Amino acid sequence: MNSLKTTILLAALTGLLLAIGNMFGGTHGMLLMFIFSILMNFGSYWFSDKIVLKMYNAREVDAQNAPDLIRLVANLAKKAALPMPKVYIIDTNTPNAFATGRNPEHGAVAVTTGIMQALNREELEGVVAHELSHIKNRDTLISTVVATIAGVISMIANMAQWAAIFGTGRSDDDDNGIGGIVGLVFLVVLAPLAATLIQLGVSRTREYQADKTGGLMSGNPLALASALQKIEYYAKNAAMPAATPSTSHLFIINPLSGAGSWMTSLFSTHPSTAERVAKLQQLASQMR
Repeated sequence: MNSLKTTILLAALTGLLLAIGNMFGGTHGMLLMFIFSILMNFGSYWFSDKIVLKMYNAREVDAQNAPDLIRLVANLAKKAALPMPKVYIIDTNTPNAFATGRNPEHGAVAVTTGIMQALNREELEGVVAHELSHIKNRDTLISTVVATIAGVISMIANMAQWAAIFGTGRSDDDDNGIGGIVGLVFLVVLAPLAATLIQLGVSRTREYQADKTGGLMSGNPLALASALQKIEYYAKNAAMPAATPSTSHLFIINPLSGAGSWMTSLFSTHPSTAERVAKLQQLASQMR
């Protein structure tokens, strides 16, 4: 079901991009947007892992300086039939973790010093299993594609906005009157909003899937549920230093979390922790 939801959302986002390209330049505009999105996806997919690890000053560790963590990751990777990922530590007291890498052969798992202090071994194992699940499910590729297409749509919206302000762009009769106004509103307001909502919907769906896969991988969904509750507590009381909205979707809990309403949950990169915990508890009962 989660995979089906992701496929539908990706198709909707791609269709939105092509529709915008068609509005700008007909068939040629659609082709241009398609090629442009492929090029941007390739660049983001290839270099995003290095960029985000450097952004958070993550330092790579090995069996010499982090033997317990390396052993934990190695055991889970073997259990999941994954290549051993690179392991990084981020020096911050805020508990959190994320995974990145363009494919399982180039996977990387990063955890904060705070998470290793706040969680017991079973909880940390659940978190690492969740992150390895993102690698196994190739969520980095999916999130990169979605984020890039959404970024292209937002960029086009900004171009259309400035073109309208300065009176440049197409000037034929189709751009005048009600039709032109509706088209402009769609490009400037509705299209980027829809792209953002689709992007966030994909992110939430992949988090549910990683929770489930991680719970099965570790064999202890309740430990992962407990870890999520602890991490959320810290996230609500202190934002993670250096955290940015553009990378918040990578973390197991949004590092910029705060008390939310239905509106904030709609624009959240993650499902509510309460819903995630409930699903993990249901999974645990099914495993008994």
